[in-house]
Amino acid sequence: MATKTTTKAAEKKTAVAKKPAQLRLIKNDSWLEPYSDAINGRHQHAVDKEAELLGTSSPNLTSFASGHLYYGLHREPRRWVLREWAPNATEIYIIGDFNEWKEDPAYAMKRVKNSDGNWEAKLPLKAMQHGQLYKLSVHWDGGQGERIPSYANRVVQDEQTKIFSAQVWAPAKPYEWKNEKFKPNTSPLLIYECHIGMAQDAEKVGTYDEFRQNVLPRIEKDGYNCIQIMAIQEHPYYGSFGYHVSSFFAPSSRFGTPEELKALIDDAHSRGIAVIMDIVHSHAVKNENEGLGNFAGDPNQYFYPGDRHEHPAWDSLCFDYGKNQVLHFLLTNCHYWLDEFHFDGFRFDGVTSMLYYSHGLGEAFMGYGDYFNGHQDDNAICYLMLANKLIHEVKPKAITIAEEVSGMPGLAAPFKDGGYGFDYRMAMNVPDYWIKVIKELRDEDWKPSSMFWEVKNRRADEKTISYCESHDQALVGDKTIIFRLIDADMYWHFKKGDENYTVERGIALHKMIRLLTASTINGGYLNFMGNEFGHPEWIDFPREGNGWSYKYARRQWNLVDNHDLCFHYLGDFDREMLKTLKGQKDIQKTPVTEIWHDDGDQVLAYQRGELLFVFNFSYNRSYTGYGFRVKQGTYSVLLNTDDVAFGGHGLNDDSVRHVTQYDPLLTKDNKGWLKLYLPARSAVVLTRTNDE
Repeated sequence: MATKTTTKAAEKKTAVAKKPAQLRLIKNDSWLEPYSDAINGRHQHAVDKEAELLGTSSPNLTSFASGHLYYGLHREPRRWVLREWAPNATEIYIIGDFNEWKEDPAYAMKRVKNSDGNWEAKLPLKAMQHGQLYKLSVHWDGGQGERIPSYANRVVQDEQTKIFSAQVWAPAKPYEWKNEKFKPNTSPLLIYECHIGMAQDAEKVGTYDEFRQNVLPRIEKDGYNCIQIMAIQEHPYYGSFGYHVSSFFAPSSRFGTPEELKALIDDAHSRGIAVIMDIVHSHAVKNENEGLGNFAGDPNQYFYPGDRHEHPAWDSLCFDYGKNQVLHFLLTNCHYWLDEFHFDGFRFDGVTSMLYYSHGLGEAFMGYGDYFNGHQDDNAICYLMLANKLIHEVKPKAITIAEEVSGMPGLAAPFKDGGYGFDYRMAMNVPDYWIKVIKELRDEDWKPSSMFWEVKNRRADEKTISYCESHDQALVGDKTIIFRLIDADMYWHFKKGDENYTVERGIALHKMIRLLTASTINGGYLNFMGNEFGHPEWIDFPREGNGWSYKYARRQWNLVDNHDLCFHYLGDFDREMLKTLKGQKDIQKTPVTEIWHDDGDQVLAYQRGELLFVFNFSYNRSYTGYGFRVKQGTYSVLLNTDDVAFGGHGLNDDSVRHVTQYDPLLTKDNKGWLKLYLPARSAVVLTRTNDE
């Protein structure tokens, strides 16, 4: 019989054994310890949900999230098979070109026995042909409507009627991939954010083929190793920039065929360029005829009921991440784009909106308590964790990026450590900071200490994608950095020889802002298409308010190609900047070590590996013999924003090698004085070439 003492010891031992081990996310940040129960709870929720989804029939998430192989239209050797999930439907007919768009019993779907609302039709091969149009005529108690199948892989719009229909898409000869073994280069990750439709000079919608032939070579030459393509998933309204998705499995037919998209991705891979897509799982378009809203008479089939049904700011519908069938649909969607189109990953749009019941609207996010106060959607958090786990299970080298503004801890930490599993998070504070500085501060009030802190303001255990501006800052109603700096003078004084002070100031600061942002990354750097050369004006898609014009929904490559204009200065600098950064092995992993800052002088210096970055933001003070203590040796100039090749004044002779000066009073740290001439409003990158 056990004594009282030994019984208590056993109880204590049992209690300790049941206490979950502390996740690395919490170990890395002691400020998270008060919220360990919430963090552990979210992690366990995902673990339990994965076990529930897999059950006994699926060995892993990859197998589970394979709905695209079951649902939708498939051509088998001897028949067509179409399956749909519509639990509220009472009858479903396939209507199309092949039966004069009439309900024909021969094209009726049948409810699959012992299933959760699945419907199926098996048709002979002669029942339909590649290229024909079709829809579903769905009946429910008290109603009927025409719908596009939820897994449709090809959706087209009639030019005259503007009506969208699914299209039978089963080419006799599948696309043959040429670069099956491609793996992304993320050392560092240099992203060119782009939009297929507006990637041409002409006032029209561009195509996959035009992008492949005309834009990919530019991106390769400029040194970017990844493109992030917007607006791939089919969307009814072109002006939504692709963020009001209707058909989640269909690449937008505005730009061409699925095979042409595959050819684009294949070509990018042959050039060493990874391809990721903006994936929109944060909401869906409200349209019923084109989208998932009220698919079979049940407006909540895919979406939250009640007050959470509609997004209050985006005029769209919010997915119900608590439903297993919705999880299956969204996870399958991730798997599909990786598998079918060989995408290398995703930038998840609107993650903040997913994380919070409030969608992040009106939230201040002043402290850690705001991330664990019960206002978070644990179902959405669980989905994001599972999505990241699935994506890296399907493609271990895949890239996932979260567009998230609240600063949720752990977003880009590994799932096993208690994080959400994203590889990167967007450094959304940086573009906001640059806008604030340009708008609100006089040039003499720009403080290097503030700039340096802001571009490095991130969690130590999470990688970020830094950027000065994305498409968000280029939209109508906003301004790009170059337009904030120069404004209307871009129209009148951007010809060589005709530059005025405003233009010279803008060109100088544009380069310095980009260099400071790109050179301090801890993960990757992003640029939106055309902004590297200071593309003028905003983006405004065709709409009623502008007479349905494409004038501002394009990129004017002719501007950067015309060397009589100043645009090429910025484009050439961007190319050399990326080349310089890539010259330092794994620069994104190299510590950023501050050498010096003086807000009065407006001078900043820091080091990454063998690269030394020196900035003088003063608009009217140049400094002679400005000294820093650095590792002894000889330093050579690699990049100078003031180079005449980049629209500068060329006040330095960059062929001069700078030798550190020995200081007999400071001999213990093997450092010497490096003294430089720092022209006003310029930056220089040097490298140590030898020890002395």
